[in-house]
Amino acid sequence: MVYFKVSANINIKTTDGTLVKYLCSPEHLVSDEYIFCSSYTEFQDLKKVFSRVDKKYQANVLLEEKILNSKKLPIELGISNSFEYRLMRKYDLRIKNNTFLLDELKDKIKEVSFNENRFDFYKQIKNIRKKDIKVAVIAGMGRHMGENLSSCTALRILYEELNRFYENVQIDVFLESSENQYYSRDKEILLTQNFISSVKPLALTLKELCDYDFFIDNSLVYEKSYYKNLAYVDAYLYKFGIDYTKIDSSRKATYIDRLDKKVSNELILKLQDIKKRSKIVLYHPYAAKEDRSIPKSHAIKYLKKLIKKMPDYTIITSLDIGADKNLDYINLASYSKSFSDFAYIISQSDKLISCDTSAYHIADAFFIPTVVIFTSDIIEKRTKYYNFTKSILLKDQTKQFSSFVFENQALELCTFKAWDKFKISRIISLLETI
Repeated sequence: MVYFKVSANINIKTTDGTLVKYLCSPEHLVSDEYIFCSSYTEFQDLKKVFSRVDKKYQANVLLEEKILNSKKLPIELGISNSFEYRLMRKYDLRIKNNTFLLDELKDKIKEVSFNENRFDFYKQIKNIRKKDIKVAVIAGMGRHMGENLSSCTALRILYEELNRFYENVQIDVFLESSENQYYSRDKEILLTQNFISSVKPLALTLKELCDYDFFIDNSLVYEKSYYKNLAYVDAYLYKFGIDYTKIDSSRKATYIDRLDKKVSNELILKLQDIKKRSKIVLYHPYAAKEDRSIPKSHAIKYLKKLIKKMPDYTIITSLDIGADKNLDYINLASYSKSFSDFAYIISQSDKLISCDTSAYHIADAFFIPTVVIFTSDIIEKRTKYYNFTKSILLKDQTKQFSSFVFENQALELCTFKAWDKFKISRIISLLETI
């Protein structure tokens, strides 16, 4: 956590229109309502926003020892993230002074900078004896759609464990928001979980934080070694101080309890009409990252083969894949305008064929038989507890024109041999076994 004050009043609007207020304390007044608590990433983003507006806007870090020694602070659950700012400043300075360090070594340095020793969640909560408790989760539950959903399962398990000791448990999540273009989407995903009371922008004052009984600081979780080596749900359980090896795997499935935004009647009627005529296969060949997607030419070729080899199904897509409009498939991209729309399309499908993207995480919540094509060996981390998902690992060989390493795809020769040899019948056969 980073604790700071601002030099002048300023309002910042999030992508969903929420107005975030940062208030400067009146001269000579020291009060918790003018001290803000944030993650290192959000603090750095906030400084960028300030610099673009005017030099008079400054964010000044406060000495953390004074804050931590306050008896008013709630109990931090799980692995502590104390002195995050100090540790990251040391790390940034070390990297700046060693410009020739390899990325792998940079990651190792960052990992050893933080405490990763597991805390016992059950010992931490025993000192709070009351009926109703409130928990603040700082910095959200992940960076991407799939990670958000999968890690929310860990938060659900935490909620269930807290309910064993307390009658009423309120969980509020505070998202990084200053430069987060996905704030609205992440908020919508988190609100699919009925145990989450509210999702707010991370402009939390110390006064507000002290209204909670417990807090969890998830800032920079994705930089920790346990996150890189464990399935998402297990990594977050480890972070929370819960022994993930003692949690039954049946509790680790993905859940979607509600769709926060209303799905359009037009989309509902469209899917109902398709389902009257045949079963549905959702084909999702593209991810946000090119190296996790099926190459476009191959994606279109596979679509044609799916249409031919699965005549009893209607093939639909929720994105524009660039295929001929005259092909016998249905493009629902114009209907898929929000996370809720996308999740509803998946929920109404009978089967899913996907690359490594968020679609299969959502499909798990609706028990949709799914085959995922991976291009890197991270299958267990992503799908370990997904009983309705089967995976295919397809690694292509990319060669550099030069012995030097360039971050330029124009200087790479990608042969696509693995994709050329791949048979769509493998997917169809796997789908039949689920």
